[in-house]
Amino acid sequence: MTRGHQKIQSQQRNAKKQAEQKKAKGHDQKSAAKAALVFTCSVCRSQMPDPKTFKQHFESKHPKSPLPPELEGVEA
Repeated sequence: MTRGHQKIQSQQRNAKKQAEQKKAKGHDQKSAAKAALVFTCSVCRSQMPDPKTFKQHFESKHPKSPLPPELEGVEA
């Protein structure tokens, strides 16, 4: 175990090293893909990236359910 000044220096080096690793990691595809899924089906809770896909999904998977108001003017 280290004490005093040596301990503080070690903590500072570790903090700097952790910050560099976090900065180097940067952007991952999983979080970007999740952010792109903005439309959620009210019936089955699946997520879609755009209104056109959402309307196609709704018409094919839930034909008996009424179309949500946000999809009324969308061209499929």
